[in-house]
Amino acid sequence: MRWFNENARILPWREEPTPYHVWVSEIMLQQTRVEAVKPYYARFMEALPDTRALAHCPEDQLLKLWEGLGYYNRVRNMQKAALLVMENYDGRLPASYEELLALPGIGSYTAGAIASIAYGQAVPAVDGNVLRVISRVTENAADIAKQSVKKEIEEELKKEMPKDRPGTFNQALMELGALICVPNGPPACENCPLHQICLACISGRQTDFPVKSGEKNRRVEERTCLVIRDGVHAAICRRPSRGLLAGLYELPNREGHLTWEEALAAAASTGFSPIRVRPLPDAKHIFSHVEWQLKGYLVLVEDCEERLDASTSEEENLLFLEPEQIRKEYPIPSAFAAYRRFLFAPLTEIDAD
Repeated sequence: MRWFNENARILPWREEPTPYHVWVSEIMLQQTRVEAVKPYYARFMEALPDTRALAHCPEDQLLKLWEGLGYYNRVRNMQKAALLVMENYDGRLPASYEELLALPGIGSYTAGAIASIAYGQAVPAVDGNVLRVISRVTENAADIAKQSVKKEIEEELKKEMPKDRPGTFNQALMELGALICVPNGPPACENCPLHQICLACISGRQTDFPVKSGEKNRRVEERTCLVIRDGVHAAICRRPSRGLLAGLYELPNREGHLTWEEALAAAASTGFSPIRVRPLPDAKHIFSHVEWQLKGYLVLVEDCEERLDASTSEEENLLFLEPEQIRKEYPIPSAFAAYRRFLFAPLTEIDAD
């Protein structure tokens, strides 16, 4: 804790650790680096400064604020939880660990972080960083992928936690894992306040811990993205309400890697008349269990003014909009980042690439 007081990073959510601030930051930090989260956190807080604002935010705006962070069910669950907090707790997150744990999207780690940091409750907050630190300090060879092992470490930490500053204790362990006892490469043991009692450090076996069972191989899917433009407008469509990236907007796409001729036919099937089809660079996007291997084509079509009154194509829920409107209002996930920029770039710049 002394080490943390002297070495803790200055982070925006630590400046005012209210329950809401801790909650939002911890959900954002799941699967996402700290530096990447900072601008998203600032933008989110400006737009949705409290639980009430989150609870009543229109879905498209909510998803747009989350655009690029991925794992969109995180923010959908946050809104579900916010509605329950408004209904049952007068808009303030409960202080009870058990009541926090009952809210959608809040697991044992997030509940522990909110309860300890914002409310001073002596409960652990065990994430991957903490599991790594404790596994090395104790030379624990148990598989940290098992929920039972995490539960055992939580129970052990309860015995060690100071009652007066549990939030600092939890954050100190997290910070050690983030800055010193790092996952990739050798840890900086010489700078660690626990090196004299760390069994893995004493025996020189730091990189043998933690032990974690292997992840399942990702399924590979091939897809082709079409960037359809007419010089003024660009085409997007909405994904189904269930499944991967549910309810978000995307570029029109097809399963498989299409040839130039197949891409031309696919573009024509939208009801527009293609003038030119140009290949774009290949790309890939990795989800937790799926890898998309992507091909792309820029498709320039004839003026579609006659289609704008209808706004959509019944065949595939196609929207043809000005790029700036798409940029401001429509959440397009990072899975399409490699081709999303071609929606907004002037066509003269694309031709020059």
